[in-house]
Amino acid sequence: QVQLVESGGGLVQVGRSLRLSCRASGGAFNTYVMGWFRRIPGKEREFVARISQNGGVTSYADSVKGRFTISRDNAENTVILQMNNLQVEDTAVYYCARDRPQIAYRNDDPRRYQYWGQGTQVTVSS
Repeated sequence: QVQLVESGGGLVQVGRSLRLSCRASGGAFNTYVMGWFRRIPGKEREFVARISQNGGVTSYADSVKGRFTISRDNAENTVILQMNNLQVEDTAVYYCARDRPQIAYRNDDPRRYQYWGQGTQVTVSS
């Protein structure tokens, strides 16, 4: 049984940083692409970042490019989202997710992802 558990959310001021972690259990972590999404109240879940199985390929939403960095530690079954220069519009619940291979959805489409964590709240205040 696959479980994803996020941690590291909190309340910060504009311009500060947060580091989110997602620890996976069950399944061969290093054989799956992992992603981060976020949900802003009243909006659909939106793509944030994605990382390949060995960490060599990453992609980001335009809104976070240059500020957020996704990485992974396969020895620890963990995927990290380093968020710098946070803005009020980054306030959301952040979710990590495990990709579902051989599924015909875009990489940034949440329907592509099979397993999800429970989410961690990030609040950025001005």
